[in-house]
Amino acid sequence: MKIEPGKFYFVKDSFFEKVKDKELLQNKSNGNKRPCYFCFKDMHNNDLIWFVPISSKVEKYKNIYIHKLKSSKNHSIDTIVFGKVNGVENVFLIQNMFPCIEKYVSSQFIRKNIPVIITKSLQDEILRKANKIILLVEKGYSNLVFPNILKIKEIMISELKEKS
Repeated sequence: MKIEPGKFYFVKDSFFEKVKDKELLQNKSNGNKRPCYFCFKDMHNNDLIWFVPISSKVEKYKNIYIHKLKSSKNHSIDTIVFGKVNGVENVFLIQNMFPCIEKYVSSQFIRKNIPVIITKSLQDEILRKANKIILLVEKGYSNLVFPNILKIKEIMISELKEKS
């Protein structure tokens, strides 16, 4: 499957079994495909794809956002972004993002036979904030995200090397 940045996808259970990170938002087991993820390519490695989960629990994350904002020194929160998906308000959880590779992607999020997309301005905001957070985590600020994205990235890069 060709992964297109800026689109939404679902991730296979085998990914979560492989990386064994308790902080990742796990697939729901009730038959529904959730969560779905907004994806974008890694800045340095085109074979790595970053996945940002989305949630419809907007009120829950607005409260978290407000709490974080009150304790923020620079009054800027880059780990949570609000925006519309299919005309419905959702929240993009950069704080829960992770890198992955194509083999662990199960399917694209499609509604009425059309791939789900978001506005270019929302895509740009998510990319800007997510890439900023990735750079900060690489500099040692690992408390900005819940999953251990550096360890997950190592696992995925190792798999890519085994494949080639």
